[in-house]
Amino acid sequence: MENIVSLQNAKIKKWTSLHKKKDRDLTGLFLVEGEHLIGEALAAGCVEDIITDTDCPYDFTSVYQVTQAIMAKLSENVSEVHLIAVCHKLDQAPNHLNRVILLDGVQDPGNLGTLVRTAVSFSYDAVYCSEDTCDLYNDKAVRSTQGALFHIPVIRGNLMDIMTQLKKEGFTVIATSLEESHKMDEIPETNKMAFIFGNEGQGVHDDLQAAADDRLRIDMHGFESLNVAVAGGIVMYAYRPKD
Repeated sequence: MENIVSLQNAKIKKWTSLHKKKDRDLTGLFLVEGEHLIGEALAAGCVEDIITDTDCPYDFTSVYQVTQAIMAKLSENVSEVHLIAVCHKLDQAPNHLNRVILLDGVQDPGNLGTLVRTAVSFSYDAVYCSEDTCDLYNDKAVRSTQGALFHIPVIRGNLMDIMTQLKKEGFTVIATSLEESHKMDEIPETNKMAFIFGNEGQGVHDDLQAAADDRLRIDMHGFESLNVAVAGGIVMYAYRPKD
């Protein structure tokens, strides 16, 4: 175990820089906080360093003992945290797909994390994010997944290209929309299905809606639309794999 007491230490500066997306992208590293998430990261084999200001409960080779001031600088959590892990991003390749979701411009990290967690909960195989969807490795998004990000491929890219490829693989692609759409009980299940959920304010882009095989809406009373994470949960549950 190595001790670090200076806020100006090079490692501390490097780890603190991971609060920024550009540095996470550049290094391929991100931070997770707390025992539950670190346990999930250890099980996934993506932990590089563990940082603590108390005793470390893990039998891990690279552990750094730091001061409370350093821990406070590294943590983005409003509650007191005593364990932080530096993790490398997983190189996840999807396979055996039959249920996936596509996220078009989702901006709130909490929504993104909840959608990823829900996808894992209902046995979906992958999450595809548009290039303007918020970063999965944002602290709030990581915490909102509750460790689910270590259990499912989350791929960022051009959704039109991804959708085109999914169609070639036999997927039925369904865009969520309030206009010219069908209720869920009017859209039958198929073996391979992909669902597009859109930006919190603007919904799914018109070009993606036009290219989809069908459009879906959730039948409701009193309001026209739901929070994207809530809507995603309803749709994913309804069309979850039944085997």
